[in-house]
Amino acid sequence: MAETSGTREVAGTVSAAAAPSGAAGGGPTAMPGQAPQAAVTPVRPGPQPAPTQPAPTQPAQAQAVHPASAPPRAPGAQPPAARAVPPAAAQTPAQRAAPPVAGPAPLRRRHRGILLSFVLLVLLPVIATAAYLWLMAEDQYASTVSFSVRKEETSSSLDLLGGITRLTGSASSDSDILYDFIRSQDLVATIDADLDLRARFSRAWPGDPVFAFNPEGTIEDLHRHWERRVKIIYDTSSGIITLRVTAFTPQDAQEIATAIYGESSRMINALAQDARADATRYAQDELDRALERLKDARERMTGFRLQTQIVDPQADLQGQMGVINTLQSQLAEAMVELDLLRETTREGDPRLTQIARRIEVIENRIIAERRKFGEGGQGPGGADYARLVGEFERLMVDLDFAEQSYRAAMAAYDGAVSEAQRQSRYLAAHVRPTLAQRAMFPERELLLALAGFFLLMAWAVGVLVYYSVRDRR
Repeated sequence: MAETSGTREVAGTVSAAAAPSGAAGGGPTAMPGQAPQAAVTPVRPGPQPAPTQPAPTQPAQAQAVHPASAPPRAPGAQPPAARAVPPAAAQTPAQRAAPPVAGPAPLRRRHRGILLSFVLLVLLPVIATAAYLWLMAEDQYASTVSFSVRKEETSSSLDLLGGITRLTGSASSDSDILYDFIRSQDLVATIDADLDLRARFSRAWPGDPVFAFNPEGTIEDLHRHWERRVKIIYDTSSGIITLRVTAFTPQDAQEIATAIYGESSRMINALAQDARADATRYAQDELDRALERLKDARERMTGFRLQTQIVDPQADLQGQMGVINTLQSQLAEAMVELDLLRETTREGDPRLTQIARRIEVIENRIIAERRKFGEGGQGPGGADYARLVGEFERLMVDLDFAEQSYRAAMAAYDGAVSEAQRQSRYLAAHVRPTLAQRAMFPERELLLALAGFFLLMAWAVGVLVYYSVRDRR
């Protein structure tokens, strides 16, 4: 009986394990004392090892326990309810592999430290910033001015379309110079001397130490405060410069903006004057050299005339040639007269002797006059007449060249001056300094948001770095 009972129990266990999954869903279930549905390999009588339960071929929704393998229960006790086990195929891989969910961690010391650091490093500074911005910071008014450097070119009267004025865009180099000038310490010192910037920027001192200027500061401190007060927006493509000046009163902001525009206009005018001077400097130098050359040539010509006592050697030469021509005419007449007397008078007539003497004197005179033009001839002033004429011609050529150079240099200078005057630069303001009616600064909401954001980021990075270093230890 023992072997039969053990065999029955093993067979029942195997049949229960091999039962289809439809048993739990309402299908036929092996009951005690009923033959199993599946074939069972007979087991030899005697002690057997514990049977191994095979893996179910289909997912079972409930696992049935054979009554023979259940532990004995007391008489009158209710049978235990079968526990429903979810099928393995119905579970996700994350549910099968995930460890049990841990419960909430208790509040520890490090948690309190993080919370305390957040309160001290983020929350309190943000509250302090908000209190300062809304309780201590004074209202600021803004004045806006916008201008650009314009270049005007007027055509010359010699051009085909004379008198037409052409306006070109602003030169980028002039706008760049003006941009640096507005940010310079020289402009700050000039406007401070005119408007007393220290007093205007320190109206809220010491009640607002962040946005107000300390009146005891140096010019360097005033220049740094100037960069905070004057915001420059420079459009490099169009050359337009826009200024936004802030002050504690609308009148101060407008007066400072007007002063900046006035100083900038004077600086551009000075640049235009320097450009005109540069354009005419070379022509002026050439004109000065030509003038000096002309003066020197005229002085040498004057010295030659004083020394030789000849105003115009050409005219004097013509006079000398006239004398020779006259003598030659007289010589011809005397020779004709002599020929006539020889035909009408006899030998020994005194008139023949006189005419012959006259002819001899005339010939000697002609020879003496011609000798003046040769080498060794004595002209006016005791010098050779040929050398005097040569020196005069050289001086005359130098004088003519000097006069022509001077006329050319004068024409070039006039052209340079005209060109410089046709190209003028000036500062054109298309937005005059405005007068504010409502305070727009400081931007309290934006400043508070930025302060909170950066404080939060700094605190988060600090906490992460601290615990990262701590965990590595």
